[in-house]
Amino acid sequence: MDRHQIQFPPKHLALREDVHQLGAMVGEILREQGGEELYELVEGDRLAAIDRRGREDCPLHDLEVRVAGRPPAVARDLVRAFSTWFQAVNLAEKVHRIRRRREYFLADGGKPQPGGIEDALGQLKGQGLALEEVLGLLGSLRIHTVFTAHPTESTRRTQLRRVRRMADALLERLNPSLDPQEQRHVWARLRTELTSGWQTEEHQRQSLTVADEREYVMFHLAEVMYAIVPRFYEEIAVALQGLYGVDVSGIDPPAVLSFGSWVGGDMEGSPDANAKSIRETLQRQQQVIINAYFTDCLELSQLLSQSASRVAISPELRRRIDEYTMLLPGARSVAPARHDQMPYRIYFAQLAERLRKTWEARAGAYERAAQFRADLLLAADSLKANRGVHAGYGLVRRLLLRLDTFGFHLATLELKQRAEMHHRVIAQGMDEPGWLKLGRAERTARLAQILQRNAGPVAPPDALARRTLAVFETAMQCRLRYGERAIGEYIVSATEGADDLLAALVVARWAGVDDRKSGAVGLDFAPLFESGPSLAESGRILETLLGDASYREHLKARGRPQPVYIGYAEAGRDGGFLPMRVAAYQAQRDLWSAASAAGVPVRIDHARGGNTARGGARLDALVQAAPPDTIDGVLHVTEQGETVSQNYGLRSNALRTLERAFGVLGLATSVQRRGGAVPESAAARAMASSLASRSRGLWRALCVEDLAFQDFFRAATPIDVIERMQIGSRSIWEPGGSGAMAIRSTPWVFAWSQARFFLPGWFGAGTALSDALAADGRGALRGLYLEWPFFRQVIDDIEGQLARTDLTIAARYAELASDAGRGYLPQLAAEHARGRDAVLAIKDESQLLDGDATQQRAIQLRNPYVDPMNLMQVDLLRRWRASAREDEDLFQALLASVSGIAQGLQTTG
Repeated sequence: MDRHQIQFPPKHLALREDVHQLGAMVGEILREQGGEELYELVEGDRLAAIDRRGREDCPLHDLEVRVAGRPPAVARDLVRAFSTWFQAVNLAEKVHRIRRRREYFLADGGKPQPGGIEDALGQLKGQGLALEEVLGLLGSLRIHTVFTAHPTESTRRTQLRRVRRMADALLERLNPSLDPQEQRHVWARLRTELTSGWQTEEHQRQSLTVADEREYVMFHLAEVMYAIVPRFYEEIAVALQGLYGVDVSGIDPPAVLSFGSWVGGDMEGSPDANAKSIRETLQRQQQVIINAYFTDCLELSQLLSQSASRVAISPELRRRIDEYTMLLPGARSVAPARHDQMPYRIYFAQLAERLRKTWEARAGAYERAAQFRADLLLAADSLKANRGVHAGYGLVRRLLLRLDTFGFHLATLELKQRAEMHHRVIAQGMDEPGWLKLGRAERTARLAQILQRNAGPVAPPDALARRTLAVFETAMQCRLRYGERAIGEYIVSATEGADDLLAALVVARWAGVDDRKSGAVGLDFAPLFESGPSLAESGRILETLLGDASYREHLKARGRPQPVYIGYAEAGRDGGFLPMRVAAYQAQRDLWSAASAAGVPVRIDHARGGNTARGGARLDALVQAAPPDTIDGVLHVTEQGETVSQNYGLRSNALRTLERAFGVLGLATSVQRRGGAVPESAAARAMASSLASRSRGLWRALCVEDLAFQDFFRAATPIDVIERMQIGSRSIWEPGGSGAMAIRSTPWVFAWSQARFFLPGWFGAGTALSDALAADGRGALRGLYLEWPFFRQVIDDIEGQLARTDLTIAARYAELASDAGRGYLPQLAAEHARGRDAVLAIKDESQLLDGDATQQRAIQLRNPYVDPMNLMQVDLLRRWRASAREDEDLFQALLASVSGIAQGLQTTG
């Protein structure tokens, strides 16, 4: 399509203008930093790519010839140029989301934004719920977002902060009251940020560590989430007050939001995660959150300047100030004697001083977050009782909301270890080398006996056992030091049977981590069902587990729901996208049914990646696509990769993400609890199972069982570059696997996306859907699409991946493979065509994404800027491999190409 034919509706014209102006600025920077020759090369590539995309008779060959054979340094600068442009465009799109939100409220005269908090609460009121019922519902909602490490993305905090400053500048220029000089200043700030970014190295010179990944996660927690949490709860209060006409300022808001992390506790994901990393992570997290509270208290000390001669304070607060005057003499340097008649200034300076002692782990520190909370409540109650509702009370409440959310731990650290590791510890401890070869039923029975007899090991622990036992011991020590919420579930990954959970419980017993009150192990154990077979058997596995008397005693002592994790990524590698989604959906229902039959509450959690092919989706979409009868107020989900940067990189967008999740979760929970959740029909489930079975067979035959296809993958994608990148703290290869199962899911998906195949998101679905259309008719599948939210989202996701695929570009990557390997391209093209035709028939569209003009337009506009980078990458790969992968200059240019293409496609796997 000719770019000039791409239509922007009026509401998006401002985005087009931003992109145009930022593009012009990037051009000026290229001239300044790289010279006229670089600028002309970039412009030539850009115009040639645009021309090719705009004319059907224009071959790709001309652009290929243009970019071939460039010196590595030139190629690197060219890729950096396109990457810089995409950074600006990506930022403009994020800022446009914020602008559209503001424009919506201004244009619609206070009408609630669809999907927002007020909209959801308004619908609940419309359903007849009284205020007390709504408050009861809100009190049961929990949104727990868990940030995980990502092996192909861990952007430096320097760049993250730069993006935020640039976003602030773009938003500032929307202010209509800025005079010309102020406007120029805003653009000068933007240019400074873009130019300094150009001069900053993108890639680490050393491999990233757990500490690096931890800092990436803490940026989003401490600098984004910390800022928006009070706004989230304030929006709830404002909406309730407007809808019900009552003052809710005296009602404590329900604790809906909480946050977690796997970084530092994911022992399966990183060889460097262990007891030491757990301690270091929680210590670092406490330092960050204590420092945030310290800063807030100093600010409150400056803001709350009330004089004792003008307004009274409560007797309780006066006594506390007097106590701290004796206990915290260091606070006098923060609040000099001349402030003696400003009690709140004195008091918050004293709290800041005690927080300083906490940060430094000195005498006089806060031992628990509850002590700090009690001090804040003294100030809040005093302000409220002495005409201070509008003189600081709200500010103190904001700090209380943050404290209730983040505690003294910032984020709950969840621990994760592969099931096999616990069995190895038991085999060694019981001196049974054949333990791993025993059948699961026998192991389950033996473990049940060990738990009933409380039997300990008979052999001294080896190195593996000591490391494993130390994790449990450290977890309990950290919980005592940093608070109950500092340590979350112990996740047993690759769970295939009930014995895997019982083994973890036995090892914890051996570590002696019993709770002092109940005598039971003081941890909650969560199975992670990842593979296709384990998802299919998850209900039966949970039924067996809950049937064990010792485990039921453990659950009773803990007094909490049984957590279970649904995994997506491994099932996608094992069976393909469509079977993965169907298996995950059915597993949720099976687990819910098994727990209900056992009379045990269950909490279904989602362990998904950032990319669509790995289960990535917006939080609200995840709820909408879940079995409606299994939604009961809790959304516990991992976030990773591009979903983190897109949805949580900027504060306003993070707030919108949580608002949408809150609204959908609240409405769905209300419907389910009132008996209105209607599950899909048995016929719909049968059709989905049939589609999954057909698709799985095709996927496994090619991607898992055909080992020659693995050679094609290695040749036709830049996977050899990705595995050498200094990113992530884990290996990308899976020991003992074959085909798609020989590589971790993130680099598998990332490599296919770099080469523009996007194969993990659609292969196998085309044949399954086209066969079903032929057998059951278009009406049956279109009816399923219109009536079943789950199926609708799956088809929409497949459509998006098909639309992003460019087989013309992918064919150039295929030329890097052997003659035999190139023979796979017609097979892939045929399956892509079947998928495209089937989706268009089901959705009644003429072109992919006709129903999503925004995404369709974004792909059309981005393609000409990504194409030159792809063709340069193909050329660089060919030359680098010819050097036996030893030419460092070519490799550095390839690194830049991987980063640039990821920026353009907005995916890191």
